[in-house]
Amino acid sequence: MPMPSSPKEAKPKTENIAKDGKSSGAGFDATKLLIINAVTSVIICVLFIGVNYFVQTNFMNAKFAALMSSIGGGEAEEEEAEADAVERGLILDLGDFVLNLSDTTARRYLKANVAIELTKKASDPDPTAAPAEGEGGGHGGHGGGEGGGADAGMKAIEAEMDQFKPSIRDAVISTLSSKTSDELSSIAGKEEAKEQIKEAVNAIFAGDREVLRVSFGNFIIQ
Repeated sequence: MPMPSSPKEAKPKTENIAKDGKSSGAGFDATKLLIINAVTSVIICVLFIGVNYFVQTNFMNAKFAALMSSIGGGEAEEEEAEADAVERGLILDLGDFVLNLSDTTARRYLKANVAIELTKKASDPDPTAAPAEGEGGGHGGHGGGEGGGADAGMKAIEAEMDQFKPSIRDAVISTLSSKTSDELSSIAGKEEAKEQIKEAVNAIFAGDREVLRVSFGNFIIQ
């Protein structure tokens, strides 16, 4: 009786395994590439949005700052003009001064013209205003040099200034004669002298009027 033939040994499917291995590796590489591309795209989008936001924000801030600057500049100019209008006062010319300076090495002299500008009172007349009807100029028996209204007010101011003038001149002489020629030769020294004269004259008026500024005309040191 013939013996049944033994089945042939099955060969391992190494080839299929190899093929499956190659297929799995290729799939993993493709997935990794997709992830890298996706991450790169997200990063690029975030950077683009951030840069665009930064540029737009700076542009809007610059526009807003320019707008506010133009508005603020206009207001500042108006305030400065108003301040200049308020600070215009009465000019009192103190005349010329010739005095000795306090130099110790040599005798030095100063010749200067000094004027001060004082604040106005509410009762002071406006010298630029036109006279009211019936005032001044010899009409209706009110002329003849006496004047009225603004003319009378200006004469009252002049009389007030004449009353204080000797004390003011003495304050100016005391201040300037205490300086040396070197001190008064510099801009800073002149400004300091003006401030000291301002303080001294304010003390004389005792709050009745206030010195806005002190001006030097001819200023010669010999």
